[in-house]
Amino acid sequence: MDRRDADGGRSALLEAVAGWVPGAPVHNEALPADWGVDDAWVRTRTGIVSRHRAGPDMSTGDLAYEAARLLPGLAADPGGPDRPPRVDAVVLATATPDHLCPGTAPALAARLGLGTVPAFDIAAVCSGFVYGLAVCHGLVVSGLYERVLLVGADVYSTWLDPADRSSGVVFGDGAGAALIAAGPPGAPGELLAFDLGSDGTAYDLIKVAGGGARSRAAAGAPAADDAYFRMRGSAVYQHAVERMTHSCRTLLAKTGWDAAEVDHFVPHQANARILRSVAERVGIGAQRCLTHLERVGNTGAASIPLALADADGAGRLAAGDRVLITAFGGGLTWGSAAFRWPGKPRAAGTRGSTGARGTTAAADTASATATTSATGAAATERRRESGHDAG
Repeated sequence: MDRRDADGGRSALLEAVAGWVPGAPVHNEALPADWGVDDAWVRTRTGIVSRHRAGPDMSTGDLAYEAARLLPGLAADPGGPDRPPRVDAVVLATATPDHLCPGTAPALAARLGLGTVPAFDIAAVCSGFVYGLAVCHGLVVSGLYERVLLVGADVYSTWLDPADRSSGVVFGDGAGAALIAAGPPGAPGELLAFDLGSDGTAYDLIKVAGGGARSRAAAGAPAADDAYFRMRGSAVYQHAVERMTHSCRTLLAKTGWDAAEVDHFVPHQANARILRSVAERVGIGAQRCLTHLERVGNTGAASIPLALADADGAGRLAAGDRVLITAFGGGLTWGSAAFRWPGKPRAAGTRGSTGARGTTAAADTASATATTSATGAAATERRRESGHDAG
């Protein structure tokens, strides 16, 4: 079925966002003593207070599943006759797949009870969610599919060097999921424009050297350090600020928005200094920046959907709000997207707790933290039934 409006137009709409992070928060005070850092040191340099770590038996696919099942239509009895999922394809953005081969998305689709829908991974590191949003937009606007599930998930703890405090204090594990569906132009949630880019000449600034075909084809045994994530921090900082700033300016020109007209700015949650620098250069005040970094750290491809879901759970987002997101990651890759927030206008006096999309929640327990934003009261009820709703 090809849903179109009276004029024959077709657009892609963001319908819902959900997020999930594993385990109890690991606060700065609990970081390894041999790193020689304290809470003040970490907060000053990164803006991070805590992060989450997946347990030894938990993978990227597990986190992706937990985030996706919080979305409407996927939260309860996946594949059951009463509430069958309405998803035509699955896109998983991750830099930490469960295996080098095969991709993680097909297993995720099967686990969610989605049958034999097409499913594939994309690897754009921390830019993965923005790249994935553009891919899903194309799949929907082309008429190929009606509704696509997009998940950004990463388990960075699996490849961090235990002796590398610079990465250890920053990165956390998490997953964010979104539904993108066909709808008429101008409808709430419409994805409006994208700007994507890459620079492979600087691919070695962010890298895990071992494990891939190049390292396997090299003569001699791989170095022990090749198994770990490495990042050249100062060079990455400069690239990240410059690339995201230019991408945002390009996108604002495409949409015709002035920076002052952006209601919410959601940069990739890398560290507080990068976020502030990009926002200042683009001309967006701190009060319009949505951040989740302080509680979850840098969660890679999950960072933007986690920040969106957290903000909506706090009642900061209203239907029709203009949202600008931007990200930068290894590759090098970067990208930005502009859209209007979904849902129906909130009734007067409801902003901050409950809206037309139903109550959202952030539940922090010893086993999991879940942040969700889903359309409709039925989704809220399913979250309560599954134990993921603090309200």
